[in-house]
Amino acid sequence: MRASRLLPAIAMTLAFFLFHPLASRSDSAKSESSESLSGQVSSAEEGAMEGVLVTAKKAGSTIAVTVVSDEHGHYRFPAGRLEPGHYALRIRAGGYDLDSPSAIDIPAEKGATADIKLRKTVNLASQLTNTDWLNSFPGTPEQKASVQNCTHCHTLERIVRSTHDADEFLGVIDRMAHHTPESFPLMVQPDGPGRLGAGEMGTGQEAQLQATRQKQADYLASLNLSSADQWKYPLKIAPRPKGKATQVIITEYDLPKRTRQPHDVVVDSEGTVWYASFGEAILGKLDPKTGKITEYPMPVLKPGHIIGNLDLEFDEDQNPWIAMTFQGAVAKFDRKTEQFKIYKLPPEMDGDYRELTFVSPNHSKIDGKVWVNDSGTWTILRLDIATGKFETYEPFAMPRPNIYQIASDTQNNIYFTVMGREHIGRINAKTGKVETFPTPSPKSAPRRGSFDAQGRFWFGENRANKIGVFDPKSNDIQEWATPPFYLPYDVTADKQGDAWAVTEFSDTVMRLNSKTGQMTGYLMPRESNMRRAFVDDSGDQVKFWVGNTHLAGILRVEPLDGPAVASAIK
Repeated sequence: MRASRLLPAIAMTLAFFLFHPLASRSDSAKSESSESLSGQVSSAEEGAMEGVLVTAKKAGSTIAVTVVSDEHGHYRFPAGRLEPGHYALRIRAGGYDLDSPSAIDIPAEKGATADIKLRKTVNLASQLTNTDWLNSFPGTPEQKASVQNCTHCHTLERIVRSTHDADEFLGVIDRMAHHTPESFPLMVQPDGPGRLGAGEMGTGQEAQLQATRQKQADYLASLNLSSADQWKYPLKIAPRPKGKATQVIITEYDLPKRTRQPHDVVVDSEGTVWYASFGEAILGKLDPKTGKITEYPMPVLKPGHIIGNLDLEFDEDQNPWIAMTFQGAVAKFDRKTEQFKIYKLPPEMDGDYRELTFVSPNHSKIDGKVWVNDSGTWTILRLDIATGKFETYEPFAMPRPNIYQIASDTQNNIYFTVMGREHIGRINAKTGKVETFPTPSPKSAPRRGSFDAQGRFWFGENRANKIGVFDPKSNDIQEWATPPFYLPYDVTADKQGDAWAVTEFSDTVMRLNSKTGQMTGYLMPRESNMRRAFVDDSGDQVKFWVGNTHLAGILRVEPLDGPAVASAIK
């Protein structure tokens, strides 16, 4: 009885010291037991500053930890998050740079303090996210939409700092069009023969494509530095985080090489983090406690052809399956034997145009079948695990819209997103019946998503700038608008019913309370191109995981609210 009465009091005390910097700090023992590093963030212009991301990285380590200053400008790293040693410090605060200090020593016997001073930046452009650039650009919604796909390979900053005129941009656009989606500045791969799903392009369509590219080239040349030394439009940067958006701890894990592109990151029941490299034949795993990484080279089935992986999923035994894109196969990795089993398209079905981008083994024990998506033809395949044979489903006649992702329900029926239109689709596993359901918003471009515990399918509307959820019981779709130019890529939901979204644009993980409609945006410490949302809510504290595709890193996001308050200081 007495113990049960003490628990609420203990929790309230922990919450008080974690979130109330005005609590007495005269008792140094209390402070040292609850904080590894703490201090005040301020500037001459603002005084104490809320919403400043403070990152500490130990010398020689591959792990960096970030916290955010509260409304009083106070930041704190809970005890146990930073071990003793020498740490480099960095900050993220729109419009500001770090003045001092840039490093700190944390002793073994107690925590450390460091008051951080910021100064106004002289290079605001380098701090803008892709979302900030889109908000800064002049032009129509159609013009801004024409440059959004550029962020799949690089930032918009690279474009606006260039000096190409419109004629030169035509050549650049043509060159970019002949790079694979797996390309980025550190690893470029030439494209293959192209996708067949849309059908052959007629003379009229070719002319329309050239006209569209000319408009795009003209627009890009109006945005960059081809005719002036400075941009002709004011630069707009998003406000710093406030309130709940500051109550978070973010951990970054560096991958072994800068060429790693962790497109998909997932976590198994033992807490091991798995990733697949988008532009390399690599499957990797991470121990988040130590930062140790083990990588497994994957077979290259088509030497000289495009390599890389996209979707990474677990089967019921938690063996990872990987979609091997242009290699025309999917792979199963046995965690016990650490061996790959490859399921390759037979010669009569294969071709250099094949691009197997998504795989769904999640419920394959139902019927022994694994669903696969082919972006080369915008069709859906089904693999019989026992025989290795594939069968083809064609939800649409030619010319087809872009079918992007697939995900299976508990009966191994397959759902798919029609990014080329505004539909969620479903194929009945037993009858083969195909149904499609339009989103309320037209041309919404549903991209990626996943099922929640209630069997609802959450997804990102990449063009409509909304989060959507499809209820298979009623066939209804509900939508929530995200901030301007957030443009959600993928959405998943946790056991509390909150939806989590990621984007290639704002460096922000978005959390939606679906009951109230409130959204909380957690800003990442660095530029972050994010494409797969994954929630580990196996414990009391929700942990969100995502790969930073262009900076070869993995991010763990831990919100400090609810039951997370107590666990955050452990």
